[in-house]
Amino acid sequence: MHRIGKQFRFEAAHSLPDLPEGHQCARVHGHSYTVEVHLVTDGELTRPGFVVDFAELGPFGAHVRDHFDHHDLNAVLDAPPTSEHLAAYFYRWCRDHLRLPAPVRVEKVRVSETASTFAEYGSGLS
Repeated sequence: MHRIGKQFRFEAAHSLPDLPEGHQCARVHGHSYTVEVHLVTDGELTRPGFVVDFAELGPFGAHVRDHFDHHDLNAVLDAPPTSEHLAAYFYRWCRDHLRLPAPVRVEKVRVSETASTFAEYGSGLS
């Protein structure tokens, strides 16, 4: 099996109003997000020896830039804008919109709000 990944970054604000009174994340605040998209294949590498050309992830980068960068995530997602919900949203977007050659597939997406925290969503996570 071969695995590759690419990182994307965006700046955004959010609040989590369902938290207890006084919790710092209940207030509007911002993060410098990092999103990692991981692709895997059980098949042969394509010429010139790629799982897939990283340029195939360009549509995802454009989607993040156009819909998430410098946005209020509370107005973007239909769920509370936690790292967990963002990871699930981005995984499904990549699975449904990226044109990847079989048998390449999206394995997981990791979203980090800070340098020390992350959430992952994907196929076969245990």
